[in-house]
Amino acid sequence: MHGTVDGFSYGLVTPLVAYLMACLGGALGLRCTTRALRVAHSWRPGWLALGSAAIGSGIWTMHFIAMMGFTIHGAPIHYDRPTTYASLLLAIVMVGVGIFIVGYKGATGSALFTGGTVTGLGVASMHYLGMAGMRFGGTFEYNTLTVAASVVIAVVAATAALWAAGQVRGFLWSVGASLVMGLAVSGMHYTGMAALSVHLNGSSAGAGESPSSLLAPMLIGPLAFLLLAGVVVVFDPLMITGRADWTPAERKPGVPAPTLVAHSARPHPAATSRGAARRTPQNR
Repeated sequence: MHGTVDGFSYGLVTPLVAYLMACLGGALGLRCTTRALRVAHSWRPGWLALGSAAIGSGIWTMHFIAMMGFTIHGAPIHYDRPTTYASLLLAIVMVGVGIFIVGYKGATGSALFTGGTVTGLGVASMHYLGMAGMRFGGTFEYNTLTVAASVVIAVVAATAALWAAGQVRGFLWSVGASLVMGLAVSGMHYTGMAALSVHLNGSSAGAGESPSSLLAPMLIGPLAFLLLAGVVVVFDPLMITGRADWTPAERKPGVPAPTLVAHSARPHPAATSRGAARRTPQNR
């Protein structure tokens, strides 16, 4: 039996809040990636790891906030806790792989393409693994072309966002990039949901957590982390101002830059002594 679904049971509340979460995670992650491209090698892994966790947490939180508004008429929905949290780990790991590629190879050329592809696949994989953790009295069926479109949206959005992270143009530039990234992640989510059809078989939902019991840990954990990442960004003035005089990553800390020495018109003592030696025989 075909099931009737409603993805907006709370109206526009869940889509708007989900979009804001995607924007917040994207903004923090992109700023951390930008910072990593402008610091010494010893600090770069920390900034890249923080950016990976911020983006992964943001898109994961966005997904499950949006899923709070998803209902299937006549079929209670439960969630498998291990699969649900495995989707968070998958998002952070795959996004991290893409960000580390860009962080060490630069946001251009093949590195940008590879990093954007891996990051986009991480976003899409998180979505579909999270959907696989749902338990109800039926099965999901997906339209292949629509699923492919959602993956393409994720890859293109991730590539564009990582390219923006490599452009040092200040805080407002990253805010604009994060808004676009949030829109693309939300678009990928709802495109993937549009590919979905539900078939009910009349069986019970089986074991699993209800949406209400998962809501608190889903929000408290990732939101607390995003808040902490936001504090780190706020208290780093170079992250906010985006000044162009950051120390490039290629310069090693503790090694002073070479200074130019102005030469005076006075001749060198060695040259003076040699000249005097040449003039001495003539004076004899």
